[in-house]
Amino acid sequence: MSRDTHPGVRCPHCQSHLALVPVPLPTGSASPTVPPANPLPAGAPGPAPPVVPIKEEWSPPPVAEVLAVYAGRVKDTTTAMRGAARVRESLNRAKTVAAQRKAAQKAARHAPRSA
Repeated sequence: MSRDTHPGVRCPHCQSHLALVPVPLPTGSASPTVPPANPLPAGAPGPAPPVVPIKEEWSPPPVAEVLAVYAGRVKDTTTAMRGAARVRESLNRAKTVAAQRKAAQKAARHAPRSA
């Protein structure tokens, strides 16, 4: 993938977008790699750890928001019953075909062999 078409860095596991977030440096620090030498006296409480913004995970919209589009529609019982009958008929056909195929395979395995 070229650099022009690559939208950003993604997690290899969950494919969520990743972003580099700058971590604020403690006050008085010269560089991020060199900590100050013994900044606090012995026994003093340490400074609070720097606050790192947490990456916000993507989540789908609320169900109520998605279903709001369909809120004003009227249920057509006749069409729903016809569709359910078609689905039942298709499932019954598939079960019958599967049972026939399984019986044919079983008969082929147990067929007597001629010498």
